[in-house]
This record gives sequence, structure tokens and C-alpha cells, in this order.
Amino acid sequence: MTDWLEGPLDGNWRGGEAQAEHISGQIWSPADHPPQVHQAPPPNLGPPGAAPQAPVPVPPPRLNGHPGNGRPAVRTGPTGPGGGNTGHGRRAPSPPSRRRRITRALIVLATVLGLGSAGTYVWADTELNREVDLGKIADRPSSGGGTNYLIVGSDSRVGLSDRARKNLHTGGSADAGRRTDSMILLHTGEHGTTMVSLPRDSWVTIPSHIRPETGKHYRASKNKLNAAFSFGGPDLLVRTIEHNTGVHIDHYTEIGFAGFVGIVNAVGGVPMCLDRDIKDEKSGADLKKGCHTLDGRTALAFVRQRHQEAKGDLGRGENQQKFLAALAKKAATPGVLLDPSTVYPTMSAGLGTLIVDKDTGLPNLTALFKAMKAVTTGDGKRLTVPVSNLAFQTPKGSAVKWNTRLANQLFTELNNDRPVTVGAKK
Repeated sequence: MTDWLEGPLDGNWRGGEAQAEHISGQIWSPADHPPQVHQAPPPNLGPPGAAPQAPVPVPPPRLNGHPGNGRPAVRTGPTGPGGGNTGHGRRAPSPPSRRRRITRALIVLATVLGLGSAGTYVWADTELNREVDLGKIADRPSSGGGTNYLIVGSDSRVGLSDRARKNLHTGGSADAGRRTDSMILLHTGEHGTTMVSLPRDSWVTIPSHIRPETGKHYRASKNKLNAAFSFGGPDLLVRTIEHNTGVHIDHYTEIGFAGFVGIVNAVGGVPMCLDRDIKDEKSGADLKKGCHTLDGRTALAFVRQRHQEAKGDLGRGENQQKFLAALAKKAATPGVLLDPSTVYPTMSAGLGTLIVDKDTGLPNLTALFKAMKAVTTGDGKRLTVPVSNLAFQTPKGSAVKWNTRLANQLFTELNNDRPVTVGAKK
């Protein structure tokens, strides 16, 4: 997603089978009912020489209950070989039925999965890098309806070896400062999801700020949007976007090269269909027209390429939105989402380089993920901020000039959580 782009569970479950037995029925012990054997008296033969008398009838089996003990009476019967009773006052327990065995297995499985989810959740939540504090940013617009995420793709090379940087065509060094060239404002609310690309060369007003590295104060001035991140990092970038759009940013997410590549590889690649050949030497993209499953390397090259795009950065932004939605859809499929051997590597690959704000947790990231996936099912829109000039001449070089009227209309609709009527693209 950058110039974008240029569980583990250690807890052991014990006693599940005993718990299942306890739930399905009380466990009987022979001590509850001591053996009681009922034998018939010997036949009455009468005096010697007399004809044998008919045997005295044996009374029918009686109910051998224990009044007042709260236990049901148990019918006893003949004992011995072929008898229908063990002689202990109860029938011998029959083997558990297939249904009962399945029920027990489900209880055990649910317990293990429940503990697994909790363990993975705790681990993943602690792995998030919450270095951005939106609460410290001054002069912010008031919160509107719905939720707004700022998704940033940085060119951070952290986590990439020299060989990996060469293979991915990223250039630079692992300790080089990160920059951002891709910014997507994602809004989710009552009317679905709207993804708005903000071109890196957008001509905007950067608010007054203090450079962190020098402590020098700078007045508000016009510049390209990507300069805000270079001058003041995520804080100044958020301030600049809020100042120029009037939209309150609720959550910030940023991912670098290594995290992006790792996630794509962990989910087994992302399906993507192209309507033309794409070849870009700088990004390393070399794809033929048709459908492909992009691995981490080819996906990074695809979302970074822009030199052969007719609309330049605007075209690249559209590709990035399309890919993000496809990635969310692939990762949410049952074969990926329900496979622990896939979920853990996926989370490990992404969390290591994911930077978020202090108020962002896994529930927020889950909501963001679902919102991106919704775009692929038609419950959302993908668009670029309305533009009036792609080659606007400025003291800082050629820039992208927004269409002020349409851009204001778009951002007003988003901030008020109203249906978007400006330049929607499915």
C-alpha cells in the first residue's frame, strides 16, 4: 500500500472431557447404592413321601428406593449370567451415543478456540506500535458522523535485508527516514464505505508548525501534501489533512514495505485481474493482461507503479484502492481466517511494521478491515478527491490542484455521514 508503496496460544486446556461429562449427566458411583441381591426361598417339598407341593411364588421385583435421599427409585431384577442387572441397583451405563460424543467434542473445541482467540487477541494487541497521539494535536475540527481512518503507505525499509531491498526495487537503506506518498481517507458509516485517495502532490496549506529535528517555528504556507509528513511526521500530516478537508480523523494507520509484503505472502497471494499489460522498470512491475495471483513482491510493484499510468498518481491511487479491497476480501475467506497456521503468520507479518494511534486497538482495525472488504461487495465507493488541474504550476513544481467546490461538497458529505454524490466509482 505504499509509494506504497513505492494464535499464538500457549495456554493449555485441561479437564475438558470431565467438564463435558459433568454437563451431560452426573457421574454415578457404586457407593451411592450398595449391592442388594434378592433370592427366592427354596421350594417347599413337604413331608417325606408326600407329593411335592407347588413352589411358593417369588414376589415380583420391588422398587428398592431410599426415602428421603432425593434419588429416584431403581427397579432391580435377576442377577447372574444373562441377568438384566448388575446387582448394584442400577443398570450398567451404556456407551455414550454418537450425538452425545459429538456434543462433548464441540464443548471441548469451543473451549479451546475461545481460549485461543483470547490469547491471540492479547498477544496481537500488545504488538501494535501506538506511537501516534492524535489527542495532542491542536486546532482540530469537531467529530462528525461515522468513523474516519487515515491509511498511510510509507516507504520505510525497516525489516528488509539488502537482498530484499534489491529484489523489491525499493532502493534506499534500512535506516533511512520514512516518507509517505500514498494517503487514503476511508470513511465508514450508515451509507457504507467510501475510500478517497489524496494525491501526494496535492497543493494544500500546511499549518504553522515546529520542526521536530530543529525546534524552529514555521508559519502556515502552501506546499505539496507529502511535504507535511516530511516536515512533521504523522502529527503534521493529520493536521494538514484536517485543515484542508474539515474532516476529523478518528484513527491513523501506517504500514511500511516489509509489513505489506509479509501480509500478502501470508494470505497466499491476492487475486487481481488487469485490463492491460503493465511494465514499470522503477517499481519492477512486469504483468501481462489477464488475471493473476500477486505475491508480496509483485503486489508491491503493482501498487507502486505510476509512470505508465495515463493519470499518473491518480491512476496509482485507484490501483491501490482496488488492491486493498481485494486483499481484505482474500484475508477474510474461511480458508485463511479460520486456519491458525495462516492467521498467526498474517498477524505477525503485519503487526511488526504497523503504526497506529494510541486509541486504535484490534476492534478498530477489524472494523477498518471489514469496511475495506465491503467495497468489493458493492457496499462502498472508491474515488479520488475531485481535481481541476493535474499539472498546476507552483514554486514547488508541478502539483495537483483540487476542484475546490466539489472537494468541499465531498468532504462535507463525509463529515456529516451523508450519501456521497461526488465522483463515485464502484
